[in-house]
Amino acid sequence: MPDETTAVQLQTATAVEEESQVIVFCHYRATGPDQLIRIWSTTVLSDRSSSHESKLLFTDNVAVAPQWMHVPNGSTARFTLIFSGLPRSCTSFDLIERIPEPGGFEVRNIGRNKTDVYEVEFL
Repeated sequence: MPDETTAVQLQTATAVEEESQVIVFCHYRATGPDQLIRIWSTTVLSDRSSSHESKLLFTDNVAVAPQWMHVPNGSTARFTLIFSGLPRSCTSFDLIERIPEPGGFEVRNIGRNKTDVYEVEFL
């Protein structure tokens, strides 16, 4: 049976892993007039080597569906998405906006890094 110190260390390590977050800085460049964007709460990070999906926890500087945000032609919208943590075993993942219509944001095969902070550009 593990001693009390080992049990506390195990609990702490588990809590830290469960509390981890992934930050994604996003850039969307408008290439035409009247570009409207929004993010759906069903957006996830999908681990490419397991069935794990990290849920969207927080957004900053972007409209959340059903609201829309206008991005003028030629300008770039910059926004931040924060997700629940990925498993330690994850080495790459996909950002997928699961929506009931075409045109969801999607970035495939993002390589995992030690900081869990990423920048993506939506084309």
